Amino acid sequence: MSKFYARRRLSIAAALTGLIASVGLFNSPTASAALPTPVSADTARSYLATLPVRTENRTGYSRDLFPHWITVSGTCNTRETVLKRDGSNVRTDSSCAATSGSWYSPYDGATWSAASDVDIDHLVPLAEAWDSGAGSWTTSRRQAFANDLTRPQLLAVTDNVNQSKGDQDPATWMPSRTAYHCTYVRAWVQVKYYYGLSVDSAEKTALQGYLAAC
Repeated sequence: MSKFYARRRLSIAAALTGLIASVGLFNSPTASAALPTPVSADTARSYLATLPVRTENRTGYSRDLFPHWITVSGTCNTRETVLKRDGSNVRTDSSCAATSGSWYSPYDGATWSAASDVDIDHLVPLAEAWDSGAGSWTTSRRQAFANDLTRPQLLAVTDNVNQSKGDQDPATWMPSRTAYHCTYVRAWVQVKYYYGLSVDSAEKTALQGYLAAC
C-alpha cells in the first residue's frame, strides 16, 4: 500500500472516530446539579413569622406575564435543564430534548420513563405568586421567579398530579406522599421569603401546622 493511501485511510478512520464520538455525546447520560435543598424547619418557621399576611388579589393575572422556559445553556431551556437535573440516566438529543431516562416524582412516589409523563412544577405557582405580590414586579423579576434554578422552586413531578395541584397553596393542596410534606412546606416558605411574597391567613395556619410536625 502506498503512503498516500495509508495516510488517507488513517484520515478517514479519524473522521469516523470523531463522528462516532459526537453522536455518543448526544446519546450519553447527562449529569447536572441536584435539586436545591430547602432551609431547615427552624429557619422556615422563623421566615414564616416575618411574612406579611394579606388577602390575595388575582386582578390582571396572566401566565404570559411570567416568561418561562427560557434558554439556560446552549440549546437547553429551563424545562430541559430540570429534566436532566432531576432524572436518572437521562439521555438527550442535539436539541437537548430528553430521549430516555427515568424520573421519580416526590409528590406521589411514581417513577416515569417518558419525559412526556413529567411536568416541571412551580412549587409556588405563578398565579399564587401573582396573588401575593408578584403583580407589582417587573417582567424581568417575574421571569427570574419562573425560571429559578437556585431556590427549591422547580422540580419534575407526575404531570396529572401537577395539574391537580393547579394554583393551590398548602391550605387546600399537599402532596399525597406525607413523607414529603415537611420538605414541601420548607421549600414553600423559603421561596416566598426570598421573593418577599405574602401569605393569606389560611395559608399561614396550614404552614404553621405542617412545620410544627417537622
